[in-house]
Amino acid sequence: MRGARRGNARRRPRRGTIGDVSVFQSLFGAFHPAAPAIHMPAGLPAPASGPQPPIRLRPMTMDDEDEWNTVRWCNRDWLAPWDSGDPMHGSPLTFAMWIQRQRQSEANGTGALFAIERNMRIVGQISLGAISYGAMRTGVVGYWVDQRQAGHGYAPLAVAMLADWAFYDPSGPRLHRLEIAILPENARSKRVAEKLDAHYEGVRPGYMYINGRWRDHETYSLLAEDADGAGFAARLLRRYAADSTRPGAI
Repeated sequence: MRGARRGNARRRPRRGTIGDVSVFQSLFGAFHPAAPAIHMPAGLPAPASGPQPPIRLRPMTMDDEDEWNTVRWCNRDWLAPWDSGDPMHGSPLTFAMWIQRQRQSEANGTGALFAIERNMRIVGQISLGAISYGAMRTGVVGYWVDQRQAGHGYAPLAVAMLADWAFYDPSGPRLHRLEIAILPENARSKRVAEKLDAHYEGVRPGYMYINGRWRDHETYSLLAEDADGAGFAARLLRRYAADSTRPGAI
């Protein structure tokens, strides 16, 4: 999971300003002018058959500013241990600037950002960035979930839904590999990767700047062929339906 910079955690951001969006900058990276556009659906499609997801993923818009700021503020301490930062200490972006960058990333095919929504309310966020085309066709996934909604399996389901879109949907980037990078002590996030049967790839030294220092991350991956044609979301939902207990903490 990712959050806003720890230094801003105790101070509510001024309306319209994101205290630190470096996590999104690090995920989206530089624009690739030759990349195809990502056509963003109003909401990612649910599996065609079987159990239906209790959440939906939809693009973030300017209309989300107040609700997004409120949810982030309520989760400042929950997300603080996983906060990414900008080692160059760049200036904060306004919410409008941040959304504008997302639209540009979509147009360039370099990244996509979705709200995780439950009963028409934002319960988290998931992003796909650092997209590479050509022979690699890969991207990096980042996510966070509201602490008040933890324990319902929303994070792994959101990743599964994003994977289905990124791998298989004609409106998506048609990638082959997705990567999730996790701090070694982030047990909840590692549980997300485990629920998805993600491939453990080992430790990347100094992978990301977290709370003022470069931190090693454990990396996991999903490949397009891993779902055996069923789709990641449908496979996960069937497991949830077959489990008489709760899906577990996320």
